[in-house]
Amino acid sequence: MADDTVLITGCGSGIGRETALAFRERGWNVCATDPDPDAMADLAERGCLTLELDVTEDGDATAVVERVAGEFGGIDCLFNNAGYGQIGPLEELPTDRLREQFEVNVFGQHRLLRAVLPVMRRRDGGTVVNMASVYGRTVFPGQGAYCASKWAVEAVTDTLRTEVADHGIDVVTIEPGPVETRFGERALARKEDLEPTGAYGWFYRLYDPELYDRRFIDRGVGYVQPRRVAAVVVDAATDDDPDRRYVVGPWKYPLLLGVVVPDAARDLLYGLLKRFA
Repeated sequence: MADDTVLITGCGSGIGRETALAFRERGWNVCATDPDPDAMADLAERGCLTLELDVTEDGDATAVVERVAGEFGGIDCLFNNAGYGQIGPLEELPTDRLREQFEVNVFGQHRLLRAVLPVMRRRDGGTVVNMASVYGRTVFPGQGAYCASKWAVEAVTDTLRTEVADHGIDVVTIEPGPVETRFGERALARKEDLEPTGAYGWFYRLYDPELYDRRFIDRGVGYVQPRRVAAVVVDAATDDDPDRRYVVGPWKYPLLLGVVVPDAARDLLYGLLKRFA
């Protein structure tokens, strides 16, 4: 049995599933979690401990962490992967839907952090890997709720890093560009949550799968497969001195450009995109 143990959220498909498999290939004890246990049947067959976990439930986070720590003697890495993307013009998005976006993408991570950090402190170390996005440092029209949640993840992660450094705990952020998973499919389904006003025709053109497929969600230029993200997560967890953030895919330099370029130039670019969509 391996000495190292990882707890991963959102393992029913995509990045979470591939990361669980990647850790198993490296000989780690893997606890894969998801709200739908049946979606992880193949992971159980590969030797992962699979547990039901809804990150929006306080009790779930505590119970799962206690189970994993008791079974394996501790938790060496937490990969806060669970999340989804709510799309829509902010005016048309009910406030409850914005709250739900933060409930999963931000508060869900926080619940797991609060449960896991005491376990890591008892062993004088560990690695927390928080899933953010390139949209945690820039924005895109029609994805304001998702971008806002990922900006919050970036702030939480950077703050936490300084707070737990004295306990030997590393805290890193993963910032993927587009990754081809079920993310885009689920995001498009979220258009049903909106309250259309008739004022944002560009949004319904940009996010029409018959016109652009999922080009502006998870099949954008340079999109990668989830296995590539999984490899980066494993590298971060096994590095004695990991980077603070990892940009996955060919988005590093465009991302830096988006940070440096004046807001007015970015707004002009998005204005042209909306106009000619």
